[in-house]
Amino acid sequence: MHFNKLDLNLLVAFDALCKERNITRAAERLHMSQSAMSHALRRLRTYFDDELLVQVGRKMELTQRARTLHEAVGEMLQRLENTLSASPAFDPSQSDRTFTIFASDYSLELIVPRMLQRAARQGSQVRFRLEPQISHPDRPLDRGEADLLLIPSQFCSKLHPSAALFEESLVCVLWKDSALAQEPLTTERFLNAGHVAMMPTETDEAAFERPLLQRFGAGRRIEVVTYNFSSLPHLVVGTEYIAVVHTRLARTVQATLPVVLRELPLPLPSIVQSMQWHKYRSDDAGLHWLRSLMQEVAHSIIAEDHPV
Repeated sequence: MHFNKLDLNLLVAFDALCKERNITRAAERLHMSQSAMSHALRRLRTYFDDELLVQVGRKMELTQRARTLHEAVGEMLQRLENTLSASPAFDPSQSDRTFTIFASDYSLELIVPRMLQRAARQGSQVRFRLEPQISHPDRPLDRGEADLLLIPSQFCSKLHPSAALFEESLVCVLWKDSALAQEPLTTERFLNAGHVAMMPTETDEAAFERPLLQRFGAGRRIEVVTYNFSSLPHLVVGTEYIAVVHTRLARTVQATLPVVLRELPLPLPSIVQSMQWHKYRSDDAGLHWLRSLMQEVAHSIIAEDHPV
């Protein structure tokens, strides 16, 4: 099919090229040969009278024209895909669908295993692809590369719907035999101690650092940086370091590590753990099923804090 003398199939190739920024990977994405994808790129360049993708070192980068086009083309294709794949019903025991979820390792430990257990009890044949949380999680959502984000509410995009799951507080974790653990943890001792902190990929700011700076005008003395939350309690053992950790995660490891938990001397607001999905996917029956599972998990987590 053509529109204004443009083969609309080329727009699918253009979208893949923009996402992969590599001819070989774009061809694999669409199950095409590399030569066919190269030919598609030449036709696109001729039609738009623009290079679209240019070689910069070992990578290909989008031109300004390509970036502008991709935003519109990507949204159009996303809406079309959602419309065509929409189904009035979803049976997880009969579906071979793959859901892609972006989540931090905190969510992988606390939320995802419970979700998988519930899916299994329903006889689900659904597959899941778990991807690491990144500094700009809205981007894979916009590009249709993520079905669901598990993310703190302050990082949710304003362009897409979201739903709160539960609140999470923060606590300090210290080695039980450290000097810090033998006395009350005051604000002064907290700020003067060395800290182990988690820093998300593609950022230069440690997790929880901005609220400290904004609320108290003071930051931590960070001496060790790691890339995931679950390693934080392990890294303080045998040291005088402090780690600021999600309370539920800290309580889980306290049974197996020689650590103690202390309240933050600089109290921070609770984290609202949320889930977010694309605005064009709100009526997706499969995604509605997945969101329902997440809500069930959230209710179970909250119930554990308030047993009957």
